[in-house]
Amino acid sequence: MTPPTSRTWARRGHTPLIRVRGRSRRRFSIAALTCYKSGERSRLIFRPKRHVDHKRGGRRSFTWTDYRDLLIAAHRQLDAPLVLIWDNLNVHLNARLRAFIACQDWMVSFQLPPYAPDLNPVEDIWSLARRAGQNNIAFTDPDHLMRVLRRTLREIQYRSDVIDGCLAATGLTLTTLNPKAQ
Repeated sequence: MTPPTSRTWARRGHTPLIRVRGRSRRRFSIAALTCYKSGERSRLIFRPKRHVDHKRGGRRSFTWTDYRDLLIAAHRQLDAPLVLIWDNLNVHLNARLRAFIACQDWMVSFQLPPYAPDLNPVEDIWSLARRAGQNNIAFTDPDHLMRVLRRTLREIQYRSDVIDGCLAATGLTLTTLNPKAQ
């Protein structure tokens, strides 16, 4: 709940102070997909999750079933086949998730190189969300943090040019393979 700081104004000699309570015992995770298709507007699909019992030994992040459900929802929402380009998060490499992906005829998956955040457009989405939505905010409680995150990500969802810019920042481009007529 500690936000990034940015510049602010104050009278000369009076540094503004914001008191922030100690760390929260609650934990949040957000999974996101940036979706690109030639000729259509780019989309951002995200799912937040609140982990209530992570201090008592509960799961502290998304499970493979959470990712499976996100992929199924994205497929339904986009009404198109999915080509996944995953980073190497341990859950993305989970055998059960890989087996699920292999069984689907509407989904193909590729892995990014071991450490390549510069090739992942979602990393730029997280950077934008942090810089645009969380600067200079002292969150009063975890619900306040989640409201701000949801609002910021919704604002990004409506800006397909921003989502396109995240892809452009990676240096990757959309290409389609046209099979040659025989």
